[in-house]
Amino acid sequence: QVQLVESGGGSVQAGRSLRLSCKVSGSNRCCMAWFRQAPGKEREGVAAIHNDSRTIYKKSVKDRFTISQDDAKNTLYLQMNSLKPEDTAVYYCAAGGTNPNILLRWWLLLPADYDYWGQGTQVTVSS
Repeated sequence: QVQLVESGGGSVQAGRSLRLSCKVSGSNRCCMAWFRQAPGKEREGVAAIHNDSRTIYKKSVKDRFTISQDDAKNTLYLQMNSLKPEDTAVYYCAAGGTNPNILLRWWLLLPADYDYWGQGTQVTVSS
């Protein structure tokens, strides 16, 4: 069983930065990702990282966000720079499990392919 606990959310002005952290316990995951969900919208993938260090990003965040992981600390990070009001959402970290789809298409950032989820952390960006 994998458990995920996010931290680092908050309220900032546009143009500022935040770093989200996700403490991971357990193993058996090929890939980890960050998703977000704004009010009234579907959950969407933001970034993912494979255990071979390949990464993928949602187009709108590609030059502003960086996903990384520290295996020694069992922690996943999302560094978010140049934040915009449209980045406001609850951010979730997720880990792949036994779903075979995660191995085939992890880069598609489909929520249904990820088995384990954190509780979410709120990010609010004001203009």
